[in-house]
Amino acid sequence: MGANIYKNKKPLFLFLLPAFIFMIVFLYFPFFKNIVDSCMKIKQLGTSGEVWNEPWYSNYVKLFTDENVRTSLKNTLIMTIVTIFGQVGIALLLALMVDNIKRGAKVFRTMFFFPIVVSATALGLLFNLIFLYDTGMLNQFLAIFGRQELIDWKSEKWALFTMMLPVMWQYVGFYFVIIVTGLNNISEELYEAAAIDGATRLRRIWYITLPLLHNVLCTCVVLAVTGSLKVFDLPWTMFPKGMPLKSTFLTGTYMYYQTMIVKDVDYGCALAVMIVILGVALSRIVNAIFKEKDY
Repeated sequence: MGANIYKNKKPLFLFLLPAFIFMIVFLYFPFFKNIVDSCMKIKQLGTSGEVWNEPWYSNYVKLFTDENVRTSLKNTLIMTIVTIFGQVGIALLLALMVDNIKRGAKVFRTMFFFPIVVSATALGLLFNLIFLYDTGMLNQFLAIFGRQELIDWKSEKWALFTMMLPVMWQYVGFYFVIIVTGLNNISEELYEAAAIDGATRLRRIWYITLPLLHNVLCTCVVLAVTGSLKVFDLPWTMFPKGMPLKSTFLTGTYMYYQTMIVKDVDYGCALAVMIVILGVALSRIVNAIFKEKDY
């Protein structure tokens, strides 16, 4: 009797229809409209393209000749590497340590997840105060240990570090929660059996925990790679308009700069298309490298 209710599939389509319509209106239609707009001349934000560019693919040719595009791609690649090893790697290490303590685990989980709750704009302003040249907390802290020379954290030498450190710090808690959830799904009986056989704690992590976390880590890596292409709010707060250095542009911040500051809307549309293509391509590559396994 219970299985017969699944034979009629028509109610399923009825319930899926609102979500399908929502995705068409707010996701697929704007995306394909953005592709068309990238080939047209748009004078200002909020207006439709009146004429096609000559040639229609001129914005995409410009992508290959724009020095800032190359800079933003290079910085985004660095951000991707920092995200994978800095965010996912540190989150894995923290999750393993928290999973092995008996008391206070909930306190640590709350502390590590807290940065996600705070607005990225507020965090950007906070780290701007930390990295100030003359009265910043970091330079004052270094002075306590005898360093007399102040460090300009927004100079050419330190700009990428100054921008990427807060981004890495903010999202460690996000991946931490995902990995902790995966750890909770591993049966304690496996660890007990390994301990009886004489396996050390490190061997249990290497031969039990990490293999059983493989699919969870694959998900985290895919989210990290695709998310690094869309990083915007915190870097823009710390380096608005790419200032004081154009070398701090990321793909997301440069697209916003071209669209909202320069008012080159159709070129901004082309940059958005490039980001989507990169996101799809990189996610497919990561999925091919880190294939999910069935246990």
